[in-house]
Amino acid sequence: MQRRIFPGLLLALASVSLSSAAMAQGSAPTLRVLTHSSFDLPKPLLAQFEKEAGVKLQIVKGGDAGEMVNKLILTRAKPIADVVYGIDNTLLSRATSAGVLDAHDGPAARRPAAAPVGDGAGPVVPVDYGYVTLNIDKAWFAQKGLALPKTLADLTQPAYAKLLVVQNPATSSPGQAFLFATIAGLGEEAAFAWWAQMRANGVKVVKGWTEAYYTEFTRNGGTRPIVVSYASSPAAEVFYSKDKLTDSPTANLFLKGGVFRQVEGAALVKGGNPAARPAAGQFIEFLRSAPVQEALQTSMWMFPAEAGAPRVAVMQQHASEPAAFDSLSAEQMHQNSKAWLQRWSRVVLK
Repeated sequence: MQRRIFPGLLLALASVSLSSAAMAQGSAPTLRVLTHSSFDLPKPLLAQFEKEAGVKLQIVKGGDAGEMVNKLILTRAKPIADVVYGIDNTLLSRATSAGVLDAHDGPAARRPAAAPVGDGAGPVVPVDYGYVTLNIDKAWFAQKGLALPKTLADLTQPAYAKLLVVQNPATSSPGQAFLFATIAGLGEEAAFAWWAQMRANGVKVVKGWTEAYYTEFTRNGGTRPIVVSYASSPAAEVFYSKDKLTDSPTANLFLKGGVFRQVEGAALVKGGNPAARPAAGQFIEFLRSAPVQEALQTSMWMFPAEAGAPRVAVMQQHASEPAAFDSLSAEQMHQNSKAWLQRWSRVVLK
């Protein structure tokens, strides 16, 4: 699942270019790391790993996490990586059933995690987690004097007509996560009945997160004061603000059926270069190390999976976590996602 890219992260879309010292490792073996396109860690941290592991990192960005898993499956006869990061609970069953992963048995795999990938018994070691949820423009609601909705059902009422923008779940990972949240929280039939009501009440559907957040959301000049985004988005608003805000202009709206927890992790790639296997395991340990668990909070805007890892100040102050959320099993998502996407398109778009 690919996350949003805030302005400060746009450079992360470029190929990773490590320090000249790291690249000068002439005869150092290469460790191939397959990631989704939102992978972004500080270059000094990556260079330090290279030095300590005695390898040269080759970061292979595979697009959205779904595309990345497709690449793993299509190349399993001749793997393009030795270790993979970015497989989440929506893709876990697909990756494991395709037999493209090997389990890592190092300390990180045995330590408790703040959130497991799936049931926690598979080959993927948790690295980070986050929540897809509704964000609201605080100033818009204050100016209009409109109470915040307390349930998803409230959003079907005339007072909230044409206020919500969502991403198409067929083209957007947060859009898909939000669809899964409605099914988990409301039940399949009630969820699609809600979507039909939302269509009648003027929900706007766009292709992806960037269009929803930066074009349609009232915070950025649009007409929709409620947007499907992330629990960390209010913190990112403060972090990247030009005026050095101390209070976020947006807030999370945690409604039953409107919160999806995404957990991402790393695993060894089956059939990867045997000579790189020790370094591949070291890389998984590196991802769960204290410096990385701190850095990913403001580079990839996720919560650290290492149990007890401290939160950086901006996340602690402005990225709240829901008290409760509903979830689907990895197998449920794997088996039903295609049918659910087709049904959603019939109900909402046609």
